Amino acid sequence: MSHPSATADPTMDPDASETGPGAAKPRSFGLIFGALMVTMLLAALDQTIVSTALPTIVGELHGIEHMAWVTTAYILAATVGMPVYGKLGDLIGRKTIFLAGIVLFLIGSVVCGLADSMGVLIAGRALQGLGGGGLMITSQAIIADLVPPRERAKYMAPMGAVFGLASVAGPLLGGWFTDSLTWRWAFWINLPLGAVALTVAALAIKLPRKEVTVVLDYLGTALMAVAVTCTVLFASWGGTEYDWSDPVIVGLGVGGAVAWVLFFLAEKHATEPIIPLHLFRNPIFNVATLIGMIAIGLGMFAVVGYMPTYLQMVYQKSATESGLLLIPMVVGIMATALPSGAIMSRTGRYKIYPIVGSVILIVAVLLMSTLETDNPIWLVCSYLALAGAGIGLLMQTLVLAVQNAFPPSEVGTATSANNFFREIGATLGTAVVGAIFANRLTDRLAADLPAGSAAAVGDSHSLTPALVRSLPEDLRRIVVDSYQEALVPIFLYLVPVFAVGLVLALLLKEKPLAQSNEWHAANEAEGAGKADAAGAGAGPDGAEAVDGNGKELTPAG
Repeated sequence: MSHPSATADPTMDPDASETGPGAAKPRSFGLIFGALMVTMLLAALDQTIVSTALPTIVGELHGIEHMAWVTTAYILAATVGMPVYGKLGDLIGRKTIFLAGIVLFLIGSVVCGLADSMGVLIAGRALQGLGGGGLMITSQAIIADLVPPRERAKYMAPMGAVFGLASVAGPLLGGWFTDSLTWRWAFWINLPLGAVALTVAALAIKLPRKEVTVVLDYLGTALMAVAVTCTVLFASWGGTEYDWSDPVIVGLGVGGAVAWVLFFLAEKHATEPIIPLHLFRNPIFNVATLIGMIAIGLGMFAVVGYMPTYLQMVYQKSATESGLLLIPMVVGIMATALPSGAIMSRTGRYKIYPIVGSVILIVAVLLMSTLETDNPIWLVCSYLALAGAGIGLLMQTLVLAVQNAFPPSEVGTATSANNFFREIGATLGTAVVGAIFANRLTDRLAADLPAGSAAAVGDSHSLTPALVRSLPEDLRRIVVDSYQEALVPIFLYLVPVFAVGLVLALLLKEKPLAQSNEWHAANEAEGAGKADAAGAGAGPDGAEAVDGNGKELTPAG
């Protein structure tokens, strides 16, 4: 994207020495960390907060045919923005990029809150996504600037738990605002919280600014946008909006595949690629990213995406009640994420946690595959808590391992790439699970419904909890049983997927967490010198010492 003409210049900021590599945390670190947590929560919430408000929104704005775009626009923009923010943060400094992300997110929130048509609302959601993707990435990278890897573990854990909290709090807040106030408050709520975070970040965060000559990677960014758009739409529309054999879906699939190939070819020759190819020569990055795509991308979103509807259909719970019943999963995430983060800070070791987390996830989905319609609700909640415990051991541990494998000058790029591929995994995984479930449900209903009653039930894609509750008891029981038999066995299908994650976790190389950023930078610089002398391209412990163009990496200063 750009080529540095000078290294970071701490003299440009009189307070930069407070937060230079290896320095103690600034006195205002508590405020900074609080602001980072708030911005991450806002960005994560807005992926799910509109889900329960959508029926009301599309009814008021008369745009049911565009309903899916309210969510898709946000996800698309956030995913495309992640690598861009990560690279820019490494090159020109993270504070400016972070503040710009907050402002963009708040502007998008205002546009959404004032929207008088679906087109305006979707445009606002895209602006929110462009800002939100940056907030998620830059928050994690700023912590890496302020705290060395070993101590960083205890701060990354609660940041990871925010995602689990947001997956439950988002739908609950969206529903409450819609029922008690107006759906527009799902967007207005961002303004006071975002304004506080913006003020604290502007005043408290002191980081060295960098002088660079910006050379944007326009081609790489454009190709990545096309590739991500085709991939997300292929996964979101296939089997729902269009049949898998429809020319639109086939075209998206082919277009996405071609765009990905061209993107990586472009990155090979770019001066400052947004996703440098040398990241993929690092085994820690490869393994941690694959685990994240499988365990977090597929595992967490498969559970969060389908368990609320399962609880509404099978246990006749309301939308609010089904959201509250996901709280045990959040408790499970926090119960393992927070202690494991503290232990990692003391020991400097992380490998055991992805291994144990994968084992717990395998056990959890095995148990969930045995659920019956007459099981007590507490049993379902206990399985959800167990799944959360597995996710809590994985989420930010993998990000931390990736950050620790690269020099401080590339921590933003590595973090954004890891999160970027996790989002892609979540999109594809959710689509695969959804397609399998929809096909199974259609087959079960066709086989079990009595002749002449199909019209009363309707198409499987249009089934709602309210409709099911209104059916005669005999038909309701058939639909509930069909839903049960369509969804629950899918959890068993996830066992081999998580087993692959376990194998990858066993293969994950453990590089002891550095005790200071200064030591980390010096270690990487020493590795670069050794690699240069040997004519090789990798530093100690598998960390790259040169970039994809053979240039020596410069430690952040």
